[in-house]
Amino acid sequence: MNPMDGIRFAFGTLTALPVRVTRWDRPAARAGMLWAPLAGLVVGLCAAAAGGAFLLLDSGPLLAAVATAAVPAALTRGLHLDGLADVADGLGSAKPAEDALRIMKQSDIGPFGVLTLVFVLLGQVAALSELYAASWPRGALAATVAAVTARLTLTLACRPGVPPARPDGLGAAVAGAVPLRAAAGVAALVAAGCAAAGAPLGLSAALHQALAMAAALGAAQLLLSHCVRRFGGVTGDVFGALAETATTTALIVSALGPL
Repeated sequence: MNPMDGIRFAFGTLTALPVRVTRWDRPAARAGMLWAPLAGLVVGLCAAAAGGAFLLLDSGPLLAAVATAAVPAALTRGLHLDGLADVADGLGSAKPAEDALRIMKQSDIGPFGVLTLVFVLLGQVAALSELYAASWPRGALAATVAAVTARLTLTLACRPGVPPARPDGLGAAVAGAVPLRAAAGVAALVAAGCAAAGAPLGLSAALHQALAMAAALGAAQLLLSHCVRRFGGVTGDVFGALAETATTTALIVSALGPL
Protein backbone atom coordinates (compact mmCIF):
# COMPACT_ATOMS: atom_id res chain seq x y z
CA MET A 1 0.00 0.00 0.00
CA ASN A 2 1.16 3.53 -0.77
CA PRO A 3 2.29 5.17 2.52
CA MET A 4 0.51 8.34 1.46
CA ASP A 5 -2.81 6.52 1.76
CA GLY A 6 -2.17 6.04 5.47
CA ILE A 7 -1.02 9.63 5.93
CA ARG A 8 -4.11 10.91 4.11
CA PHE A 9 -6.28 8.72 6.32
CA ALA A 10 -4.64 10.09 9.47
CA PHE A 11 -4.90 13.74 8.47
CA GLY A 12 -8.29 13.34 6.79
CA THR A 13 -9.95 11.76 9.83
CA LEU A 14 -8.07 13.38 12.71
CA THR A 15 -7.76 16.97 11.46
CA ALA A 16 -9.78 19.48 9.49
CA LEU A 17 -6.89 20.13 7.11
CA PRO A 18 -7.91 19.88 3.43
CA VAL A 19 -6.68 16.32 2.92
CA ARG A 20 -8.82 13.90 0.93
CA VAL A 21 -9.03 10.32 2.20
CA THR A 22 -8.38 8.17 -0.88
CA ARG A 23 -8.92 4.79 0.77
CA TRP A 24 -11.35 3.76 3.49
CA ASP A 25 -10.50 0.13 4.11
CA ARG A 26 -8.78 -1.94 6.77
CA PRO A 27 -5.19 -1.53 5.47
CA ALA A 28 -5.66 2.23 5.16
CA ALA A 29 -7.14 2.40 8.66
CA ARG A 30 -4.19 0.44 10.06
CA ALA A 31 -1.65 2.69 8.37
CA GLY A 32 -3.60 5.83 9.23
CA MET A 33 -3.67 5.07 12.92
CA LEU A 34 0.05 4.31 12.87
CA TRP A 35 0.61 7.75 11.32
CA ALA A 36 -1.72 9.44 13.84
CA PRO A 37 1.14 10.92 15.94
CA LEU A 38 2.37 12.73 12.82
CA ALA A 39 -0.99 14.49 12.57
CA GLY A 40 -0.58 15.37 16.23
CA LEU A 41 2.87 16.81 15.57
CA VAL A 42 1.50 19.17 12.93
CA VAL A 43 -1.37 20.24 15.20
CA GLY A 44 1.00 20.75 18.13
CA LEU A 45 3.47 22.81 16.15
CA CYS A 46 0.68 25.04 14.85
CA ALA A 47 -0.62 25.50 18.41
CA ALA A 48 2.85 26.34 19.70
CA ALA A 49 3.36 28.82 16.86
CA ALA A 50 0.11 30.57 17.73
CA GLY A 51 1.20 30.91 21.34
CA GLY A 52 4.56 32.26 20.25
CA ALA A 53 2.94 34.81 17.96
CA PHE A 54 0.82 36.17 20.80
CA LEU A 55 3.81 36.37 23.12
CA LEU A 56 5.73 38.30 20.48
CA LEU A 57 2.85 40.76 20.46
CA ASP A 58 3.24 41.15 24.25
CA SER A 59 -0.13 39.57 24.93
CA GLY A 60 0.95 37.92 28.17
CA PRO A 61 0.99 34.19 28.95
CA LEU A 62 -2.75 33.81 29.57
CA LEU A 63 -3.87 35.04 26.17
CA ALA A 64 -1.09 33.03 24.52
CA ALA A 65 -2.36 29.96 26.36
CA VAL A 66 -5.92 30.56 25.14
CA ALA A 67 -4.66 30.83 21.56
CA THR A 68 -2.64 27.64 21.92
CA ALA A 69 -5.64 25.72 23.26
CA ALA A 70 -7.88 27.14 20.53
CA VAL A 71 -5.74 26.01 17.60
CA PRO A 72 -6.22 22.23 18.08
CA ALA A 73 -9.95 22.81 18.46
CA ALA A 74 -9.99 24.73 15.19
CA LEU A 75 -7.81 22.21 13.37
CA THR A 76 -10.18 19.39 14.34
CA ARG A 77 -13.42 21.38 13.99
CA GLY A 78 -13.94 20.65 17.67
CA LEU A 79 -14.52 16.96 16.99
CA HIS A 80 -12.37 15.75 19.87
CA LEU A 81 -13.97 18.17 22.29
CA ASP A 82 -17.40 17.13 21.02
CA GLY A 83 -16.45 13.49 21.55
CA LEU A 84 -15.31 14.26 25.08
CA ALA A 85 -18.62 15.96 25.87
CA ASP A 86 -20.64 13.09 24.37
CA VAL A 87 -18.69 10.48 26.35
CA ALA A 88 -19.15 12.50 29.54
CA ASP A 89 -22.90 12.58 28.92
CA GLY A 90 -22.96 8.86 28.14
CA LEU A 91 -20.98 7.90 31.23
CA GLY A 92 -22.79 10.40 33.43
CA SER A 93 -26.20 9.04 32.44
CA ALA A 94 -25.46 5.77 34.32
CA LYS A 95 -27.71 4.03 31.79
CA PRO A 96 -27.12 0.67 30.09
CA ALA A 97 -24.75 0.63 27.12
CA GLU A 98 -27.42 0.83 24.43
CA ASP A 99 -29.11 3.83 26.04
CA ALA A 100 -25.78 5.54 26.76
CA LEU A 101 -24.69 5.13 23.14
CA ARG A 102 -27.98 6.63 22.00
CA ILE A 103 -27.41 9.63 24.28
CA MET A 104 -23.93 10.04 22.82
CA LYS A 105 -25.33 10.20 19.28
CA GLN A 106 -27.70 13.05 20.08
CA SER A 107 -26.64 16.44 18.74
CA ASP A 108 -27.19 18.35 21.97
CA ILE A 109 -24.77 18.47 24.90
CA GLY A 110 -26.01 17.68 28.39
CA PRO A 111 -24.87 19.03 31.76
CA PHE A 112 -22.13 16.42 32.22
CA GLY A 113 -20.68 17.31 28.83
CA VAL A 114 -20.76 21.04 29.49
CA LEU A 115 -19.08 20.72 32.89
CA THR A 116 -16.43 18.40 31.50
CA LEU A 117 -15.60 20.77 28.65
CA VAL A 118 -15.36 23.75 31.01
CA PHE A 119 -12.98 22.06 33.42
CA VAL A 120 -10.86 20.41 30.71
CA LEU A 121 -10.35 23.65 28.79
CA LEU A 122 -9.68 25.56 32.01
CA GLY A 123 -7.09 22.96 32.93
CA GLN A 124 -5.40 23.19 29.54
CA VAL A 125 -5.31 26.99 29.53
CA ALA A 126 -4.11 27.19 33.14
CA ALA A 127 -1.29 24.72 32.53
CA LEU A 128 -0.20 26.45 29.33
CA SER A 129 -0.30 29.83 31.02
CA GLU A 130 2.05 28.57 33.75
CA LEU A 131 4.40 27.13 31.15
CA TYR A 132 4.43 30.28 29.02
CA ALA A 133 5.06 32.38 32.11
CA ALA A 134 8.28 30.39 32.50
CA SER A 135 9.26 30.69 28.82
CA TRP A 136 7.86 30.18 25.34
CA PRO A 137 10.06 27.11 24.69
CA ARG A 138 8.58 25.39 27.76
CA GLY A 139 5.04 26.06 26.63
CA ALA A 140 5.74 25.21 23.01
CA LEU A 141 7.40 21.94 23.94
CA ALA A 142 4.54 20.93 26.24
CA ALA A 143 1.88 21.84 23.67
CA THR A 144 3.61 19.81 20.97
CA VAL A 145 4.25 16.79 23.19
CA ALA A 146 0.65 16.85 24.38
CA ALA A 147 -0.71 16.91 20.84
CA VAL A 148 1.53 14.07 19.68
CA THR A 149 0.76 11.98 22.75
CA ALA A 150 -2.97 12.57 22.31
CA ARG A 151 -2.84 11.00 18.85
CA LEU A 152 -0.59 8.21 20.07
CA THR A 153 -3.37 7.19 22.45
CA LEU A 154 -5.53 6.59 19.38
CA THR A 155 -2.86 4.36 17.86
CA LEU A 156 -2.73 2.30 21.05
CA ALA A 157 -6.53 2.22 21.34
CA CYS A 158 -6.72 0.53 17.93
CA ARG A 159 -4.82 -2.53 19.12
CA PRO A 160 -6.37 -6.01 18.99
CA GLY A 161 -8.71 -6.81 21.86
CA VAL A 162 -10.42 -3.40 21.87
CA PRO A 163 -13.76 -3.94 20.09
CA PRO A 164 -16.02 -1.37 18.44
CA ALA A 165 -19.17 -0.42 20.32
CA ARG A 166 -21.15 0.03 17.09
CA PRO A 167 -21.02 -1.77 13.73
CA ASP A 168 -20.40 1.48 11.86
CA GLY A 169 -18.50 4.75 12.19
CA LEU A 170 -14.84 5.51 12.80
CA GLY A 171 -14.67 3.20 15.80
CA ALA A 172 -15.71 0.19 13.74
CA ALA A 173 -13.34 1.17 10.92
CA VAL A 174 -10.21 1.26 13.06
CA ALA A 175 -10.93 -0.91 16.12
CA GLY A 176 -8.38 -3.72 16.38
CA ALA A 177 -6.69 -2.61 13.16
CA VAL A 178 -3.20 -1.90 14.57
CA PRO A 179 -1.02 -4.91 15.50
CA LEU A 180 0.27 -4.72 19.06
CA ARG A 181 3.92 -4.89 18.00
CA ALA A 182 3.48 -2.04 15.53
CA ALA A 183 1.66 0.08 18.12
CA ALA A 184 4.44 -0.56 20.64
CA GLY A 185 7.04 0.41 18.07
CA VAL A 186 5.31 3.70 17.33
CA ALA A 187 5.00 4.37 21.06
CA ALA A 188 8.71 3.80 21.55
CA LEU A 189 9.55 6.18 18.69
CA VAL A 190 7.24 8.86 20.07
CA ALA A 191 8.68 8.48 23.57
CA ALA A 192 12.19 8.87 22.24
CA GLY A 193 11.15 11.87 20.19
CA CYS A 194 9.47 13.58 23.15
CA ALA A 195 12.51 13.08 25.34
CA ALA A 196 14.83 14.30 22.58
CA ALA A 197 12.69 17.40 22.07
CA GLY A 198 13.10 18.27 25.74
CA ALA A 199 16.84 17.63 25.77
CA PRO A 200 17.85 21.17 24.61
CA LEU A 201 16.17 22.50 27.76
CA GLY A 202 18.16 20.13 29.95
CA LEU A 203 17.99 16.57 31.23
CA SER A 204 15.24 17.40 33.71
CA ALA A 205 13.06 18.79 30.91
CA ALA A 206 13.58 15.66 28.84
CA LEU A 207 12.61 13.45 31.78
CA HIS A 208 9.68 15.72 32.58
CA GLN A 209 8.26 15.34 29.07
CA ALA A 210 8.72 11.58 29.19
CA LEU A 211 6.82 11.58 32.49
CA ALA A 212 4.09 13.77 31.02
CA MET A 213 3.70 11.38 28.11
CA ALA A 214 3.56 8.34 30.40
CA ALA A 215 0.96 9.98 32.65
CA ALA A 216 -1.15 10.96 29.64
CA LEU A 217 -1.09 7.44 28.24
CA GLY A 218 -2.00 6.04 31.65
CA ALA A 219 -4.97 8.39 32.05
CA ALA A 220 -6.19 7.59 28.55
CA GLN A 221 -5.87 3.86 29.21
CA LEU A 222 -7.99 4.17 32.36
CA LEU A 223 -10.68 5.98 30.39
CA LEU A 224 -10.47 3.48 27.55
CA SER A 225 -10.90 0.53 29.89
CA HIS A 226 -13.89 2.19 31.54
CA CYS A 227 -15.52 2.98 28.19
CA VAL A 228 -15.06 -0.58 26.95
CA ARG A 229 -16.74 -1.87 30.12
CA ARG A 230 -19.60 0.63 29.94
CA PHE A 231 -20.22 0.82 26.20
CA GLY A 232 -18.93 -2.54 25.04
CA GLY A 233 -16.19 -0.99 22.92
CA VAL A 234 -14.96 2.19 21.29
CA THR A 235 -16.60 4.80 19.09
CA GLY A 236 -15.40 7.93 17.37
CA ASP A 237 -16.56 9.87 20.43
CA VAL A 238 -14.43 7.67 22.68
CA PHE A 239 -11.39 8.41 20.51
CA GLY A 240 -12.06 12.13 20.90
CA ALA A 241 -12.37 11.76 24.67
CA LEU A 242 -9.10 9.80 24.81
CA ALA A 243 -7.29 12.52 22.87
CA GLU A 244 -8.55 15.35 25.08
CA THR A 245 -7.87 13.39 28.26
CA ALA A 246 -4.30 12.71 27.17
CA THR A 247 -3.78 16.33 26.10
CA THR A 248 -4.99 17.72 29.41
CA THR A 249 -3.02 15.24 31.50
CA ALA A 250 0.20 15.86 29.58
CA LEU A 251 -0.13 19.64 29.93
CA ILE A 252 -0.90 19.50 33.64
CA VAL A 253 2.01 17.17 34.37
CA SER A 254 4.30 19.40 32.30
CA ALA A 255 3.27 22.38 34.41
CA LEU A 256 3.88 20.61 37.72
CA GLY A 257 7.22 20.86 39.43
CA PRO A 258 9.99 23.40 38.85
CA LEU A 259 9.95 25.16 35.51
